[in-house]
Amino acid sequence: MSFFPNRALVNGVRKNYQPNLVSLMTLCANNYMLLLKVLAGKSTLDETRHFFISDSLSYQVTITEVTRYTSVISFEQESLRHSLKNIPGVVASALHPRMTIRLYHDARMAEVLATQDIRQVKPRYDYPNSQMHQQDEKQQTNQFLNEWLHLCLRLGQVNVELQS
Repeated sequence: MSFFPNRALVNGVRKNYQPNLVSLMTLCANNYMLLLKVLAGKSTLDETRHFFISDSLSYQVTITEVTRYTSVISFEQESLRHSLKNIPGVVASALHPRMTIRLYHDARMAEVLATQDIRQVKPRYDYPNSQMHQQDEKQQTNQFLNEWLHLCLRLGQVNVELQS
């Protein structure tokens, strides 16, 4: 067994990393169902929901694109945004996690398209690489989205307007 994920030793022969598509597709389907709960029926362009976890931690989900079979949403953490004004851009970007996610309504799947400074998350990266992305970066970002969604659904509080 190799410490590095890029090459596993199988029968004495080194084998390159291969993404586990079944695991990734299952995770994307799970994220889709969780996102439907988070969006709570919102499907119109520019609709936003805020989840308040604590006084200094909140999340914002915004619908940025709607087509017949897909929707694109942005999901970002809003903690400490006001205190990041005097911090250099690279550090402030790292402290302000955000993702762009596409929901495929016909396939009932959600996929992370972009996160932080990665404009398009590839299914596999060669390792090592100049940006130091992990080989399974797509799997890890979708897993991170899954954890965010569980956090919002378990601990998040949403301001809801009551009908009179």
